[in-house]
Amino acid sequence: MALLEVKVPQLSESVTEASLLEWHKKAGEPVRLDENLVDIETDKVVLELPCPGNGVLADIIKPDGSVVHSGEVIATVDTSVVIEPPKLDTVPETASQPEAGLSEIPEADDYPAGIIMPAAEKMIVENAVDPAQLQGTGKGGRITVSDVQRAMAEKYHQTSSSPSVSQESQVFQPTASIGQQTVYGNTNRIENRVPMTRLRARVAERLIQSQQSTASLTTFNEVSMKPVLDLRRKFGEAFEKEHGVRLGIMSFFVKAVVAALKRYPIVNASIDGSDIVYHGYFDIGIAVSSPRGLVVPILRDADLMTIAEIEQKIHELSDKAQNNQLTLEDLTGGTFSISNGGVFGSMLSTPIINPPQSAILGVHATKERPVVENGEIVIRPMNYLALSYDHRLIDGREAVLALRTIKETLEDPAKLLLDL
Repeated sequence: MALLEVKVPQLSESVTEASLLEWHKKAGEPVRLDENLVDIETDKVVLELPCPGNGVLADIIKPDGSVVHSGEVIATVDTSVVIEPPKLDTVPETASQPEAGLSEIPEADDYPAGIIMPAAEKMIVENAVDPAQLQGTGKGGRITVSDVQRAMAEKYHQTSSSPSVSQESQVFQPTASIGQQTVYGNTNRIENRVPMTRLRARVAERLIQSQQSTASLTTFNEVSMKPVLDLRRKFGEAFEKEHGVRLGIMSFFVKAVVAALKRYPIVNASIDGSDIVYHGYFDIGIAVSSPRGLVVPILRDADLMTIAEIEQKIHELSDKAQNNQLTLEDLTGGTFSISNGGVFGSMLSTPIINPPQSAILGVHATKERPVVENGEIVIRPMNYLALSYDHRLIDGREAVLALRTIKETLEDPAKLLLDL
């Protein structure tokens, strides 16, 4: 027997440990070179671990949910077993299965491999849940425990609202138990206890760290988005045909931020012990939501990118975030961040600094409001801007002037072309 070790890949310096989310093979099953064996979750990304060779998965040393470290052996592959290549000229027959009803307990073998997470599959079988009623929100559309619990809760609500159920039978007695949920009577008081994902735990840790380790202060301003929106209306269609991506407003914010950081380098700096580190480059983090939570991928050397390149990169990073395909490199570093709560309708907020960065810009919803221009009241699409900064490093003057530079650049986009 020739055993090949399966090891956890080298994690970044800032990541000390990871968790095994789901093994896609069982011990004794054939495996092939570069086939994804297991999903590994760090506090930043979900990594796929490819098989190091052809053979049979001899042993799984670390099961689902295990905490692992860089270079740790988690499984072995027996490469002495010859695996026949898959036949590409035949189409496997699929036996038709009767649709599982709510009164039947589905068999585990009825589910396509790799679609239903093991814990979710166990809950489906134990609670006789119809898999046809489930919508997967996990990676690649996989069905998770949360998806099953949601379907079970919806089923309970439908049952509890039925007129055939007497009120007396619902008042004091527990009527349903869903995983770790307990439902009492018809009050719909459902509780669901689930462990934090490693990403959410890390986000919580960093937020507390930011609040405790920085002297955070926020300054506000408002900007008329009319010039930017006029450009989008005039050139949006041609821009999309030329570059294959829609012309959004985030690229203008990125360019305006870079202009402000060039003028006030201290806002692009960071504190390292008793030193101030001035960064001669502009790596801008763009906060985006993903199925796993908030992530901040980085636009590297944003000062060297065109509007089209910025839009293309943002689109690429957003797609990777939604599909859990961001790499550690995508999320590492950054000298300044932009958080756009406006996409969710936020009108005003005080964003929290992302250490070791010293400042972050909060962008909000653009709404038409009456404003005074040249002594007259006019209607303009306005956006409130919020700049949170570390007062240990950045004085109020630099913060206010930097935010004003962002405002002035957005209200006169020609300055972006002339580098003013």
